[in-house]
Amino acid sequence: MAAEAAELAAGTLDPDCACMVDLYPDELLSATDSVLDAFEADLPTLDEGDDEQVFAVVERVVLSLNAVNEAHDEAAFETDEREQLCLCIDEALTEQGVDVAALTARHGLGRHALTDQWRDW
Repeated sequence: MAAEAAELAAGTLDPDCACMVDLYPDELLSATDSVLDAFEADLPTLDEGDDEQVFAVVERVVLSLNAVNEAHDEAAFETDEREQLCLCIDEALTEQGVDVAALTARHGLGRHALTDQWRDW
């Protein structure tokens, strides 16, 4: 977005070709950041051996992201953004010491199905 704004200011980008502000309005970015900040705040409290607790944290972040998506006419997150959000959740848990592959396997899920049961986006 910053690069697009700079190009617009410099006159090197036709305003009709600028799309980032429409795709990523401030309200969407702020709401998504707030959800991810809350998720990250929950991580230090996790006991990586407590599957129910880990799944509860994942459920909370996914349901909160669902609400953001709903507030933006079910179009907040495109394919790339959905993949990045799932990867962000996985990586954050991994950095906290959660073995996501083992967690999901214990529950008959593939690693990439961690968010599927709650995710609407």
